[in-house]
Parts: sequence; structure tokens; C-alpha cells
Amino acid sequence: MTILLSTLNARYAHASLGLRYLLANMGPLQEQTSLHEFVIGAKTTEIVERLLAQSPRIIGFGIYIWNVEETTKVVAMLKRVAPQVVIVLGGPEVSHEPGEQAIVQMADYLVTGWGDVTFPKLCGEILHGPKPLMKIHAGVQPPMADIAMPYSFYTDNDIANRTLYVEASRGCPFKCEFCLSALDKTAWPFGLDTFLGELETLHARGARLFKFVDRTFNLNIKTSLKIMQFFLDKLEADPDDPVYAHFELVPDHLPDALKDGIRKFPPGALQFEIGIQSFNPAVQALVSRRQDNAKAADNIRWLCEQSHAHLHVDLIAGLPGEDMDSFARGFDQLVALKPHEIQFGILKRLRGTPIIRHTEEHGLVFDPYPPYTILATKLIDFPTMQRLVRFARYWDLVANSGRFAHTLAHVLGDSPFANFMAFSDWIYARTDATHRIALDRLAKLVAQWLETRGMSRTEAAALVGSDYAGRVDAPAEKAKPVASVPQRQARHLAA
Repeated sequence: MTILLSTLNARYAHASLGLRYLLANMGPLQEQTSLHEFVIGAKTTEIVERLLAQSPRIIGFGIYIWNVEETTKVVAMLKRVAPQVVIVLGGPEVSHEPGEQAIVQMADYLVTGWGDVTFPKLCGEILHGPKPLMKIHAGVQPPMADIAMPYSFYTDNDIANRTLYVEASRGCPFKCEFCLSALDKTAWPFGLDTFLGELETLHARGARLFKFVDRTFNLNIKTSLKIMQFFLDKLEADPDDPVYAHFELVPDHLPDALKDGIRKFPPGALQFEIGIQSFNPAVQALVSRRQDNAKAADNIRWLCEQSHAHLHVDLIAGLPGEDMDSFARGFDQLVALKPHEIQFGILKRLRGTPIIRHTEEHGLVFDPYPPYTILATKLIDFPTMQRLVRFARYWDLVANSGRFAHTLAHVLGDSPFANFMAFSDWIYARTDATHRIALDRLAKLVAQWLETRGMSRTEAAALVGSDYAGRVDAPAEKAKPVASVPQRQARHLAA
């Protein structure tokens, strides 16, 4: 193949939507273009060998915050062993501040922003002339109707074994300064009939798990309802062959019409990712986040109590202007709403985001290496931030995993943040580890912690044992999860 499209995904289960868009829009060059995905952690030499086995003239890499370090090594090796191969970069990580990045310096060309039109044009010029004079090419944003859909380039193997990413729109009208979408002017929808036709084809090919990457799925309620109806129709037509859909939801915009649609979904068919980030109005104003906290809380409460949707709600620690007490109050408030999962994130400085404007005033100190995690602020020092990082990891293991559904309430008590922070400090002191803690050992540690809080050994062992014996990945299953439901959600369903 003359042109290779490549990236390093975070996991095998992730299939690159961006590369498939490029392949779909290569025009006359499509026949000589192929897609080659890898997973981070693969050996650099093996990646380079497999790429060069295709005898490419051009390799285009998709660069993201999670793969830039490893892809830098791949590009460096390619330039040593095959300097004749032209390297073109694209993706969010290299679309901003390119002058500071070693990978950009090594590459031949860079496409910033939208690549659907600009990358094929650049490849044509590289192959057939005139040779491009500029190294950096700003991506041209075409009319949405001119963008060829990528979904036919999901293979049968992708459909059988991987999450299928889809999007009904691009962009976002909101300006949250920690997010790259803050740079967008608005959201641009694809033609709805065309998009639904693509979903229909994917479903007919056997696709059952769809993850929408739209930033604002419920921004246009009429569109949201039509997309949801597509999935409801499939569920009604064959309840024994269910579909699963994941959407990102704006938390304070849930009108009755949307509630009526959501209410119709059975358990295990619908997941919402909801960004709260902070419940502190002053912090929200500081980072340009518009959110009605009362409405957001009411909507989360309604979703928990009146629907079968699985809720994954985000909070971010380390935002400028937020101290530990403020974050703790927000965390406790969110715990009280009882979402299935709270994604406790640590602020990251994504290249190009406006959050950097607060650096001096709020003492923001970021790790200089990806993923550029906040290390300290004026209100949260480095040791405290590291405690929060460990809290986030243990929260994922104990709370979000769904493996300790009955035990968790006893760990949290009436002061969830304070009590779980105490547990986090204790377990770290006992293990000196946040990873590679075997489930058997974790269960014993949780039981021991409950003993330190006054519970008898017998009672603690019985409580933890009730969760441990009932988890869905145990030999004796408490409930068989639906095949199309991701395992972590299945654990929550089985609890």
C-alpha cells in the first residue's frame, strides 16, 4: 500500500473512528490506502516492522494524549531505518503548540484540526506534486454533507469484538476551559437520515454496542429522540437480541419529552456519561462552565430513580479556585444522588485549552509529560494532590467496579469523602500500591478496614463475602449479564 493510516489505541477494544473517517474520504487515493491499528504497550520494533512490511511511501499517524510518547518512539525509529517514508501527523495532541513537540520536529508534515479534506489533498501533492512547501497545514472544515461516512470501514471483526464509535454531530457550543471543545464555535450535525441509515447498516451487520462521541447528545431534543427511537425500535423488534447505546449528556437539559423516551429503555440498554466536574458556582464561572446545579442534580436524581439508564458522572479535582473542602462537598453531594459510577478525574492540561490562562494567578503546576496531570495548585499542594490521585484509583477499584455494592455504603458512612479518603490513606500505607492489587487481597483489605472502624471480624467478612460471592465474574454467577452489556455495567446490574 502507498499510504498507511495508523495509530496506537489505548486498548484493543477501541477502534479508531478518526482513521476510518480519513480512509472514507481519501477519494481516488483510497484504493492505495490501508489502515493499521496497534495498542499502546506494543514493541516499537514490531510496530515499525509491520508498517514497513507494507512498503509505504506515506504513513499518517493519529496522535492523542495517551499515545504521543509511544508514537514518538515509532516515528523516531522509522526516520532512522526508513528515512524515505514520509510521515504525516494529525490529531488533537499535535494540533496545538506543535513547536514544542519532538514528534512534530521529526515528522515531515502536520495537519492540524479537521483532516477529512486536507489530509487526502496533502497526500496527493506528496505523491504527484507540486511538493508541499509548508510543513504545517491547517485542516479545512468542509460542509458536513461533504464528509463521507466511515462506518463501512468497521470490519466484521471490529463489529464482533470492539466498541463501535459513532457520532451524530461534531463540536460543542460550550466553552469549558479544561476541554478542547472550548475552541469550537458551535456543534455541527450530520444529516440525520444519512446517519440513521449508517446505524441501520451496522446493526444489520451484527453491531450491538454503540458509543456516541458527541459532546452534546441532548442539545437538540428532536434529533436525540429520533436516535433513541432507532434503538427502541430494535429492542422492541427483538428483545432477546438487545442493543446497547452510550451517550454523553448535558446534565441540566432533560425536558419531559426526553424523559419519556429514556423511561422506555430496559436495564442494560442505555448508559449516560454526565459531566458535572464541579458543584462550586465560583469555580464553574472561573472556567467558563455554564451549568444550573439544581437542575443537574434533579435530573441525575430522576435518572437514578425513574429510569434504567446506567449513570457514569464525572468530577474533576484540581480545578482553579477549588480547595479540598469545596471538592469534598461536591463529592458528597454527588454520592447522595447515587449514580452508578462517579468518575473521579484529575485535571489535565490538554494542549490548546484555555485553562492555561489561570496558571499564574491560581498557581497551577502541571506535569510536563503526557497526560499533563495537575500536580499542585495554590489551594492544593503536591502531597495532597497525590492523595487525591490515590483516592481516584481506589475509588475505581472499590466503588466503580461494582464489586462491593453492599459493602460500599458501610465504608462511606455519613461523610463519604472524608471516610473514603481515610480508607485510601490506610490502604496505601498497608500496600504501598495503587495497581496490581489482586481482587482476593483487595476484598480482605476492605474487610480489615471495616474492622478498624468498629465492625466485628465475622460481620465484616460476611458483608464483604456477600459482594465477593455475587460478582458476575465469580464462578457462581449471581446473574448472567446480557452479552452486549460491558462487563463493568453488568456487575452493577448483578448487584
